[in-house]
Amino acid sequence: MSAGARVEDAIRAANASGRPALVAYLTAGFPAPARFADDLRTLARAADVVEIGVPFSDPMADGVTIQRASRAALEQGTTPTSILDALEAMDPRPAAPLVLMSYLNPLLALGVGTLAQRAVRAGIDAVIVPDLPLDEAAPLAEPLARRGVGLVQLATPVTPPERLARLCAASRGFVYAVTVTGTTGGRAAIAPGTLAYLERVRAAARVPVCAGFGIRSAQQMQALAGHVDGVIVGSAIVECLERGEDPAALLEELRAGTEDRR
Repeated sequence: MSAGARVEDAIRAANASGRPALVAYLTAGFPAPARFADDLRTLARAADVVEIGVPFSDPMADGVTIQRASRAALEQGTTPTSILDALEAMDPRPAAPLVLMSYLNPLLALGVGTLAQRAVRAGIDAVIVPDLPLDEAAPLAEPLARRGVGLVQLATPVTPPERLARLCAASRGFVYAVTVTGTTGGRAAIAPGTLAYLERVRAAARVPVCAGFGIRSAQQMQALAGHVDGVIVGSAIVECLERGEDPAALLEELRAGTEDRR
């Protein structure tokens, strides 16, 4: 099986049913490490893919909501090792493919070889590293790929065409199309020019394209449907968990807004 194939297949299956895939983000260890497995199972039943965020002290791409969640998880002792331990211990495994999102420092501290070996045992299908440039990605991408784990590349609205082509060629599982030139968090509407940018990414990509950063409403989902293969929902889910609400209900609401749009 090629690297990241389970993620790609799950996204394509959602598209075949007439809607964009839902990729649900969860900060591991938030709101409490003891809840991690149950929250992950809940999201995996409602989403097509689940992105597990490794808490980090300097999450440069994340807005205040995920920064707050990361800090709380770190204060409760969450580490990459504890996350992988918890994933390995889950029985049954989550229903959806899993993507691990981490900044580079925690992965280097764990060790690239250790990450590649443990990712397979933990059921990780792909990895996202926002602060790892494409030009420096091979030492991580290659050992992951040998074990069938994909490295997802990120594109932004200011990525030049030549570099966009290289990013899309290298990405496995999906291409993460960042919708803004800023951090994650809440935005009310899709900015002008975003849909044209997403179409450029989609034209360059061999794998599905998923849009992320600031997606939180059915209206945004409807605007994006037909322009991307999937949508990543992060801060809105973290805020649901902060309020003690059911994030699966939010995902069902978002899904309902894009069903039967073939």
